[in-house]
Amino acid sequence: MEANPILVERWRSGQVESVTRGAICVVSSEGNCVFFMGNINQTIFTRSALKPFQSLPLLALGAADHYGFTGPETAITFGSHNADQAHQAAVLSILKKLGLGADALQCGPQLPGDRATRKLLETNKEKPSALHNNCSGKHAGFLALAAFLQAPLHHYLAHDHEVQRRVKTFCAAVLELPESDLLIGEDGCSAPNYACSLYHLALGYKNLATGLPYSPSMHQAMNRLVECWRKHPHYVAGTGRYCTEVCEGSNGEVLGKTGADGVYCMAIPRLGLGIAIKVDDGAMGPQYLVAQALVDELGLAPLAVLEQYRVRPILNWNKHQTGVEQVSDSARRAIRQLPNKLGPVTSASPVTA
Repeated sequence: MEANPILVERWRSGQVESVTRGAICVVSSEGNCVFFMGNINQTIFTRSALKPFQSLPLLALGAADHYGFTGPETAITFGSHNADQAHQAAVLSILKKLGLGADALQCGPQLPGDRATRKLLETNKEKPSALHNNCSGKHAGFLALAAFLQAPLHHYLAHDHEVQRRVKTFCAAVLELPESDLLIGEDGCSAPNYACSLYHLALGYKNLATGLPYSPSMHQAMNRLVECWRKHPHYVAGTGRYCTEVCEGSNGEVLGKTGADGVYCMAIPRLGLGIAIKVDDGAMGPQYLVAQALVDELGLAPLAVLEQYRVRPILNWNKHQTGVEQVSDSARRAIRQLPNKLGPVTSASPVTA
């Protein structure tokens, strides 16, 4: 099998020191792959890029309305958050509505991404809990769906639990795959996670962007999810995170979601596009440079707003800049052809908030 192309290079003293290979897939509102690099038929685990699809049953089946979810509470259910005070408060608010405490979360403890929260734990000589896990919002959403369906709460992560059966059905529908084709794995937070081709993952984000080809109720659920994403991007990631900053920097035009092991996806409602990126080495960082190159070529963010994601300085322990990390010239030349491949923007009834 031919190797995936080099997407990102790391330079030191004018010399390429290391490279990151990977693949990109862009799907149009009609469901066609209009731009790609690398093997878009490779099977990858979706990791946290699956979260928006996992959250859809909450909205479509009525659980979010039943428990009076606010915008931030809805957004945290598909976020990979930093566990700052606002993030923790949103998760605890969901659990309070269910009559539960943080001990009901089965995602496992994780050191929070937020510096202030880490410092507070250190000062108080406390250990991180499941509440600090970046997936605690998703798990709170699972518990809400379980309570709404009157299903057992203590086994909500089991593959055959009513919650996970519903989630799998929704994920398969959005990815446009039979449920039997979804390869099941276990995510870092112990929830079921599914693998599919990079093309189908991009197709899923296109479907999220357009609400097509689904029923009015499903379209409405996607519309609400998109609206929450645009209005509350801090709850999807947090301070210093590309997912939040690209949404804010593009005025809600770009809805980006990271996944572990080098996955990054974007839904662009106004253009009706879905985009999926996977870097081969699983590094967390190169995919943001690639995503930003695509955002730039589509003209979706002011030039100065997201500069740190165009060329990233490499610093040593003394904070001396020793090199840079950037999209390779070959990948950049290919990405510059993307606008030409889109043609006129179609009238695909993209989701609008």
